[in-house]
Amino acid sequence: MHKSEQRLPGRHDIFEKTTEGVRVRVRPEFRDDQSDPANGYYVWLYHVEIANTGQETVILRTRHWIITDSQGRITEVRGAGVVGEQPILRPGERFEYTSGTPLKTPSGFMRGFYEMETEDGRRFLVEIPAFSLDSPHAENRLH
Repeated sequence: MHKSEQRLPGRHDIFEKTTEGVRVRVRPEFRDDQSDPANGYYVWLYHVEIANTGQETVILRTRHWIITDSQGRITEVRGAGVVGEQPILRPGERFEYTSGTPLKTPSGFMRGFYEMETEDGRRFLVEIPAFSLDSPHAENRLH
């Protein structure tokens, strides 16, 4: 945990998936202080750790998020890198960041992919594990 990160009351599940030697761990966190349930606005942060457990240096080139709310509405987000960076991960290195997403419903889930590139130019997709976005305002939790 970063020094600037605080653990808040609530669920702190960790979701993990390894693809071709790149491990992705995600910990979602509902933010009641940024949400407005009376107006259908629910906010989550998600803390991500990307670790290179393989033998090759890799660069994170792009991201593709698929965000689904509890009514089945899907939002897709694509772009270069993450939080304005395209981190280079040598074997044994890791990169951590925090981002967030709002929903119009009190629960949902996210999944996605990072496109990575090796030093010799080979590109491959790393799966971001599906993770649930459950707020205390949800009648039924999805995960």
